[in-house]
Amino acid sequence: MAYKQKLTFGIIVATRNIFNFQLAQEGRNKILNELEKMGYDTVILSADATPTGAVETLQDAHKCAELFSQNRNIIDGIIITLPNFGDELGVINTLKYAELKVPILVHAEDDDNDKVDVKSRRDAFCGKLSVCNNLYQYGISYTDTTYHTCKVDSIMFRNDIQRFASVCRVVGGLKHARIGAIGARPAAFQTMRSSEKLFQVSGITVVPVDLSEIIGAAERLDNQASELKTKMVEIKEYGKIPSYIQENKITLQAKLGIAIEKWIFENEIDAAGVQCWSSVQNNYGCATCVSMSMLGEKMIPCACEVDIAGVISMYMLALASGKPPAILDWNNNFGDDRNMCVCTHCSNYPKSFFGDEIEISNLDVLGTVLGQENCFGAIKGKVKSGPMTFFRLSTDDTKGIIKSYVGEGEFTDDHYGMDGGIAVTKVNELQKLLKYMSKNGFEHHVAMVRGNVGDILEEAVSTYLGWDLYKHYYMAKLK
Repeated sequence: MAYKQKLTFGIIVATRNIFNFQLAQEGRNKILNELEKMGYDTVILSADATPTGAVETLQDAHKCAELFSQNRNIIDGIIITLPNFGDELGVINTLKYAELKVPILVHAEDDDNDKVDVKSRRDAFCGKLSVCNNLYQYGISYTDTTYHTCKVDSIMFRNDIQRFASVCRVVGGLKHARIGAIGARPAAFQTMRSSEKLFQVSGITVVPVDLSEIIGAAERLDNQASELKTKMVEIKEYGKIPSYIQENKITLQAKLGIAIEKWIFENEIDAAGVQCWSSVQNNYGCATCVSMSMLGEKMIPCACEVDIAGVISMYMLALASGKPPAILDWNNNFGDDRNMCVCTHCSNYPKSFFGDEIEISNLDVLGTVLGQENCFGAIKGKVKSGPMTFFRLSTDDTKGIIKSYVGEGEFTDDHYGMDGGIAVTKVNELQKLLKYMSKNGFEHHVAMVRGNVGDILEEAVSTYLGWDLYKHYYMAKLK
C-alpha cells in the first residue's frame, strides 16, 4: 500500500519589499524547526539563494520553481507561509512554473498587538487574502488553516499540518493507485458494478486477474513448503479457531492466502476487491475472509464481492487515518432507535478493526447453501465501541461522475444476537442519510474506519479530486 509515513513538503516563504524582510527570515527558521520536530522533510531554497532568503520577485519564483521541479517525485505537498504581507506574484509564479499538482496549504502569521510599529507589523492577515485571491484567479486548489492567521509554533498550526499531511496522503495515494479485481463480481450483485474508466480519469487503475489463476497457484503449493507452514502459524495466532475445524481446511486457507498475497505484491496492488463467493467455495473448498482480513491488517484493504468502488473507499480511509478500514453492510435496524443500525458482514474485517478477540470459523449464511465443509475462514466477533468515520464512493455512469458521501458516528457496546462481524452503529440523523443513499442510488456496502477523519476526506474529495460529496457529518455535529 502507498501509505507514506514520512512526507516531504515544498516550502514557499513569501515576503514583500515594503515590509521588514527579517520577519520572513525568522518565519523561515521557525517553520523549518516546527516541521523537523514533527518528522517531516522539506524542500526549500537555501537562505542565500535570494536577496531576502524568501520568495518575492520573478527571479526568485523561477529559482524556487526549478528547485521544486527537480524534486517533484518526492514533494507530497506545498506549504506557503506569510511571515509578513508577502508578494502574491512571487507565490503564484512559483506554483505556475513548477506545476507540481499537489495539495497546497496557505498559512499567515499572527500579528502581536504590541508589535505593530513599522519594523514589527506583519499585515499577513491582509496578505493572505491577496495570495488566495490569486490562487482563485489561476484556478489553483488550496487548503486553508483553521484560523485565518496563527503562530507557526502554535498547537493549532501543528494540528493543521497533521491534517494537511493526511490530505496529501489521500490525494497522493490515489494518483497512481493500482486496485486489484480478483475474480468476477457475483452475478447476483449488480450493485457492485462500477466504471473503471471514470476511476482512471482520477489516476486509479483497476488490475484484473481470473480467480482460476489464484486457485491454480494455491493448488500448486507444496504441502511441505516453509512459507506454507509459516502462514498456517500466522492464521492460528491471528484468532481463535474452534476445535472442530480440520487441519486440512487451515492448510487450504493458508495456500489461498499465499497465492493472493503473491499476486498482490508482484503486481504492486494497493487494495483489492475479491470474488469471495461462490466459486472459491465450490471449486477450491474454503472462504477468502481470513486472507482478506490479514491483508487488511497489513494496510492492504480488501473488499468483498469485487466491490471496486468500495475498496477504493476503504483505501482512502486507510490513507486518511493510518488505520485498517473494513467494508460492511448497512444491514439491520436496531429496535425502535432510528439513529442506530447494525452493520455486518460475514466477515473479513481486520483484527484491529474489531478491537477485541476474534474467532476464525465457517461462514454462517453462505454455509447453509454452499456447505459448512467448504466455508472455513470467516472472521467473527463484535466490533468494540468507539468513534468511527464512514465513506462511500460510487460511479454514476449515466451522469459521467464519481459521487460519494462521508460522515462520522460511533460503534456502541449494545448486544446484538447475530453471527458474523457485528457492529452496532449510531449515526445522528441516520434516516436522512439512508434517504439520501436510497434516492441517489448508493450501494449497501460502506467503508468504515476507527476514529474521526471525515474532514480529511472532505478536503481531499471536494478541494482536490473534484468528486460530488454529500457531507453527513456536519449534520451530526449540528445535532
